[in-house]
Parts: sequence; structure tokens; C-alpha cells
Amino acid sequence: MEAEADFSGYATKAGVKCSDGRTIMPGAFRHQDKVRVPLVWQHGHSDPENVLGHAILEDRKDGVYAYGFFNKSTKAKHSKGLLEHGDINMLSIWANQLIERAARVVHGNIREVSLVLSGANPGALIENVTVSHSDGDDVLDDEAIIYSGLELEHADATKTEDKNDSSTDNSSDETVEDIYESLSDKQKDVVHYMVGQALAAKNSADDNTNSAEHGNVDNNNTNQEGTGVTKNVFEQGKDAGEGSAHVLSHEDVKGIMADAIKGGSLKAALENYTLAHGINDIDTLFPEAKALTSAPEFFARRTEWVNGVLSGARKTPFSRIKTHWADLNFDEARAKGYIKGAMKKEEFFGTASRTTTPATIYKKQKLDRDDIIDITDFDVVQWMRGEMRLMLDEEIARAILMGDGRAIDDEDKIPEGNIRPIATDDELFTVVVNVNLDDASSSVQEMIDAIVSNRQHYRGSGQPTMYTTELYIAQFLLLKDTLGRRIYRTLDELATELRVTSIVPVEVLETEPDIVAVLVNMSDYSIGADKGGQVTNFDDFDIDFNQYKYLIETRISGALTKLKSAMVVKKVESDDVAVLPNAPTFVPATGVVTIVATTGVTYKNGVTDATLATGAQAALAEGASLEVVATPNAGFYFATSEDKSWTFTRPVA
Repeated sequence: MEAEADFSGYATKAGVKCSDGRTIMPGAFRHQDKVRVPLVWQHGHSDPENVLGHAILEDRKDGVYAYGFFNKSTKAKHSKGLLEHGDINMLSIWANQLIERAARVVHGNIREVSLVLSGANPGALIENVTVSHSDGDDVLDDEAIIYSGLELEHADATKTEDKNDSSTDNSSDETVEDIYESLSDKQKDVVHYMVGQALAAKNSADDNTNSAEHGNVDNNNTNQEGTGVTKNVFEQGKDAGEGSAHVLSHEDVKGIMADAIKGGSLKAALENYTLAHGINDIDTLFPEAKALTSAPEFFARRTEWVNGVLSGARKTPFSRIKTHWADLNFDEARAKGYIKGAMKKEEFFGTASRTTTPATIYKKQKLDRDDIIDITDFDVVQWMRGEMRLMLDEEIARAILMGDGRAIDDEDKIPEGNIRPIATDDELFTVVVNVNLDDASSSVQEMIDAIVSNRQHYRGSGQPTMYTTELYIAQFLLLKDTLGRRIYRTLDELATELRVTSIVPVEVLETEPDIVAVLVNMSDYSIGADKGGQVTNFDDFDIDFNQYKYLIETRISGALTKLKSAMVVKKVESDDVAVLPNAPTFVPATGVVTIVATTGVTYKNGVTDATLATGAQAALAEGASLEVVATPNAGFYFATSEDKSWTFTRPVA
């Protein structure tokens, strides 16, 4: 042993459970018996002037004992004076390479011993621990500061105890304030905030004399509204009397932490404690919830399809759209061969047209001026304008594709003669394909077959886009072959099969149970608006009611402008039967049309709508015509709207 030490004392004690649940086991530093380590002031090992000397470690069964030797530096002499005068009397160690098993520290390396100010935590306390996992159950801690909390012995002090005996256990004499001082800085911060907010003490606090190392309690004495009070809990007992003071004991803190670990919620653990101790409004201790977005998000129908419909349609700078067409499907319209000496005959075909005029579509809203001023988190006016434009666009696209769904006598209905829905347009423009998907033996494969087999009737530009619902898309993708393999792995494969550019889900189609899908190239649909009829925003202030009123509107027309440019697939009743009408026969020379009977079919005059009897009809005069239209009876349906009307004309001799 070197010359007599300037002081001695326990650097750390074994078998003492820390407030964080760890326990330093005996022999954790046995390998450092008789090891010499630096003696430092307040663990200031970043500055060489803070090195006050060295310490010789001695392993004992109840901890690590240290003999301290001061050097000749000015700070060392000053520290020795503080020690001799009793101003400081405690040690702590800085250790690293700690090994922990089941919350027990079993090994580590002491790198320095430090003189610390009085008031350190009784028992061992590990702070600032960085944990990294290792193999098995071990947890390696990079570094730690460990306080023993035991007073030092001066070199000239009388040795009355065996140096291998443990220090006197005064834990039974600990006061509430001693337990408070045993908390780490972070734990004190939690206690300060919790007690200050919950108790809302009104008395001013005395100047706090706690050292910086152990955390000062804020004694601001301002006690302003909303700031809370951070008065020391122990000073409350002194000022107000022990009977009325709220005291948070060390056992309370341990109980709160144990409940939090067990239940997984610190908030719930604190609520349980405060309810038991009569603290009201515990929610004030926790921060307010934070919104993820500045403005409320819209919960609306999916509208990804809207932009495709509106941007794909053809735009015209005028709102009155007229469509002309000439039917060249009659035999009389065909080119004819010429025989020398014969008379050349004129060709014959009919012409027709339709005109579509505009209608106004609008959306109106209002806001109180007080609400606009009071809502400061986001621009409520801009947010509302976004909602109005979103819903206006969806309504226009819905009216174009399938109609707005309102009843004919509804004053809010968008007139279908002004914006003509593709799904319900005249059969000259939209081909109807009927399928039975609800009988026992049917599947959506029948719908695929019906679209492919009737594609011959589609006369639109290029390949169409198919609009349908998520329900039918799911059924398409779930189709399997006889081996249980998916037939269509992606929508692209299905689109290739159907000869469409893409398959787009439309949520609003779910409101029309009879419409299964709409196939159209939107370039064949024209949207017309005169100057000033485009989408326009208006706002006005009502001075009487202190309200801002907002209006967004447009005046447009819309219609398919190409014959047979769309195809709509419709679903019939499950017990309906498909039927193919027989075509009437015609003898041009006599002008006699004969109706061939078909079960489930009624034939009518296309002009007068009168029912035509089966068999030969009255002979037509030269140049006269007869239009025959076949209609299915109740319980029957045609696979397609094509091939159900015929026009016969007796030629002029």
C-alpha cells in the first residue's frame, strides 16, 4: 500500500437495487482489486485540470472501497479543503463495458473515481446508460455513472469498524426528501411536471438550493394562468402542513413505473395513481393530440375515373351541338353494276340529325364571417372551394357516363336531353348487350364472351375504355380454369382479352344495378360551352346575415357525336330467357312483308307502334316503306339491341 491515503470510502455498494430496477452484484468489479484509477472532480474527465489525484480500488464482499490520494494541483488542494471541512463527502464511479443479466450488473470496468457534491442518491444508481444487445440474455452497457451515496472517511478518522463490514444501513431513517433526492434528473423532471400540473399549488416557493447535478426545482413564483406551478413537493409540506400536503413517495414512483411496465401505458398507470390520491383532470398532464394534416381530409367516393372522362372528351367552343348522319346500310345505297343499254338507277339513303342544347350545373355554399376569422389552422375558404370543384366535376362526369340518378320530376335533376348519358343514349349511338349473370349456371365469363362476340357492332374510334365496378373486376380476377389457376392474373391481361385500352373502376356505377359496364372512347363524346359557360366561381357577402356565399357553376352540353360509338352491358333478371327474333321476309316485286312467328317476341310497326300479326302483311305501294321492330315479351330478352328492326321499301317500277 502507498503512503497513508488522504481519504477513503465506498465507491459503490453491491446488492443495492437501483430505482430503474438494476442491482449491482457482489464481485462485479473483483478483477479490479488493487487497481489504480484517476481521481476526478465531478466526472470532468474532459479537462486535465479536473484530475485531482488517484484512487486505489479494493474489492470487498459488499462493494468496492476506494483510497484517495490528492496531487499537488491547486484544484486538488481546494478539494481537500472542502473534504476536511465536510462540504463534500461522497464518491461516485464512471464505469463501462457493463454486463447485465436479468437486471443484475455482474461485470464492468471502473475507469475513474470522482468526488461529487453532497446530496447524491443513497444506494447505487446507474444513469445515462446506453444499452446494446448481445448474445443470450446479456445486455452490454457502454458506460454508466454509479453513485454509492456513502460518506467518505478522512485519513485521520478513527477506524472503529472492520473495513470488510458494510456501512450502516440507514434506509429505515430515510425521509421523503431523501427519497426525492435519490431520483435521477429525468425522474425529477417527470415528478416536477406531474405534481405541479396536478396539485396547482398557489403558494410561492422558497429559493431552491438543490445542486445543478441533481436538478433544480423551478421556483418561478409567477403562478400565471396556464403555466402551472413547479413548487417543490417537500416545501409544500413545510408551508402548508404535513396533513394537507400532497406527497409523492419513492414507493409511489416505483408503483407507477411497475404498473406502466405491466399494463404497457404510463398514462393509464398515472391515472390509476391519481384517482387513488384524489387528483382531478389527469388529462392536463398529457399533450394535446396533433393533426396529421392541416385541413380535414375528404371521405368521399373514389374519383380517379372522373379526370379520365372529362379530359378524354372532345371540347367545343359552342354549346349547341348538332349531329348529322346518313344511313348507308340499306341495299339501295350500294354501288351498282352497269350493263350496256340499261338505265342507271339512283342510290337511296336516309339522313337524320339531332341537336343538344346546354344546361347549367352548379354547387352553392355559405360561411359565416365569424367562422372564417376564427378558423386559423387552415384556409377554410380555399378548402371549401376545393370540395365544391371536386363534387362539381364528379357530378358532370357521372351525368356523362350514366346520368345523375335523380328522378325525372326532381328539380335538381340534370336534364338528360342536354347532357346525354352514354349508358342510356339512343340505340343509334349506344349498342346494348344484355347478359344473365344471376342464374345458377352463370358467371362473369358470360359477360366476357358477350362483349367479345358483339364487338362487331362497335363503330367507335379506336379501342374503347371499359368502365365497371370493383365488384365485377374482382369476379374477373377470381375466374379459374379447371386446374384452379387464375385465368387473368392482371387487369392488363383481361383488357387485352376484351380489346379495350384499360379497365377503370367507377364507384357510382354501383348505384345502377342493371348497368354492368360501359365501353366508350371518350373522344367520341363532345362537351360544348359558349364563352362564359366554362366553370366559374362567384362569391358575395350578405351584410344582413354576415355571411359569405360561394357559387361554382358551368353551362354546358354533352352528347355522343358518332353512331354506334359506345357499348353498354346490362344485366337482366335471373329467370329471363334469351331469344333471337326471326327476321321478316320481303318480296320487293309485290311489296309483301311476311312476319315469321318467334316465341317470346312481338313485332310492331316502327312508325305507328301498332302490333303486327303473324303472316303476310298488306302489300306496299311503289315507293312506300314499312319499318318492323321486334320487342321481347315479359320474361324474355335479346342478347343485343342490334338485329331487331328492319325497314322494307317497295321499289318504283
